[in-house]
Amino acid sequence: MMGPEVTAIIPVYNDRDSLGSAIPRSIAVLATITDKFEIIVAEDGSNDGSAEFVREYATRDERVRLLHSDERLGRGKALNRAIREAKGTIVCYYDVDLATDMRHLPELIAAIRDGAAISTGSRLMPASDIIRTGGREIASRTYNFLVRLFLGSGVFDHQCGFKGFDKVRILPLIPTIQSDHWFWDTEILVRAQRKGFLVAEFPVHWRAGKGTTVKVKDVFEMGSSILRLWWQIHVQKN
Repeated sequence: MMGPEVTAIIPVYNDRDSLGSAIPRSIAVLATITDKFEIIVAEDGSNDGSAEFVREYATRDERVRLLHSDERLGRGKALNRAIREAKGTIVCYYDVDLATDMRHLPELIAAIRDGAAISTGSRLMPASDIIRTGGREIASRTYNFLVRLFLGSGVFDHQCGFKGFDKVRILPLIPTIQSDHWFWDTEILVRAQRKGFLVAEFPVHWRAGKGTTVKVKDVFEMGSSILRLWWQIHVQKN
C-alpha cells in the first residue's frame, strides 16, 4: 500500500479551541488536492486538553496523527521532529489559527510538485492582502530587510507560517538548523537558498490570528539570531 503524498503539519501549544476548526478545515481542503494525505498535529507540551482532543479525533479518522511531547521542545524542534516523522513526500505546515487563508494550500503543494524545494506564503509581496497593526507591520518589514541584507536571502517574508517542502531534499538540512523557536522559518529558508534550492514564494490573503504569541522578547531574540546565523555562515563556515 502506497503511503500519503502529502503530510500537513499543524504545530500546537495550548490551542485546543483552534483545533476544533483547523482539523476539519484541513481535511476538507487537503481532500481537494490529493486522496493520499495525513495530518500530523505536533503538540508541544500543552496542558489545555489539546493532546486529548487530537487523540480522540484520531480514533475517528486515521488520517489524523498526534505527535505529542510531554515537555516543551520549542516550535522549531517540534517541526523538525514532525518533518522526520512525516510519511508524505511533500510536507507542509501552517499555523493552527489558519491566519493564512486555506485557499492557498493547493498553490503551496503545486509549487513543490512543480519542482521547488520549498514553497512559502508571503505577507510582504505587492499583491499580498493582509490586515495587522501598523507596529507589527513595521517590525516585520524591518526584520525581513535585515535578513535579506545580512544573510543574502532573496525571500520577501521569512516568517509566514505557511510553508511546503520536498521532504527528500529538505531532510538533510534539518540537523543543521539550530533555532528551536520562531527563527526556524528564517534559518531553513536561508540554508536552503545557500544550497541552491529553489524557493517558490507567492502572495497570500492573511489575517492576524487571535492567539498570536510573538512577543517583544521574540523580536530581540530574532535580531540576535540573524547575527548568530551570519557568524555561522561567514566565519565558522557552516
